[in-house]
Amino acid sequence: MEKQIISTTYAPEPIGPYSQAVLAGNFLFISGQIAINPATGAIEAKDISAETHQSMQNIKALLSEAGMDFSHVVKTTIFLSDMSLFSEVNEVYGRYFTGNFPARETVAVKGLPKNVNVEISMIAAR
Repeated sequence: MEKQIISTTYAPEPIGPYSQAVLAGNFLFISGQIAINPATGAIEAKDISAETHQSMQNIKALLSEAGMDFSHVVKTTIFLSDMSLFSEVNEVYGRYFTGNFPARETVAVKGLPKNVNVEISMIAAR
């Protein structure tokens, strides 16, 4: 199966040895996105809602670059610094879908890159 690296300046540059996203066949695998503003390279979000919005905007840019949108997402993984943030993240996350929600898991982890509170990765399919 052929794979194609998907990248865009509208999502943050990787902070390690990985691609922003990889298209393999009809599946798009989007690396975990945190609240880095791609225009500045900085984390500007002041609360968990803003962090979640920025992460979702970064994902939206990668989906768009691959000719997809949130309706193509089949699987989401959300990493939280604390499970007490779940309801706020869930509320923002839900605004990006119009129904037929993807499968998902949400887990709390000990730490996330750059000390953010949320990281989101997705798999989409054509």
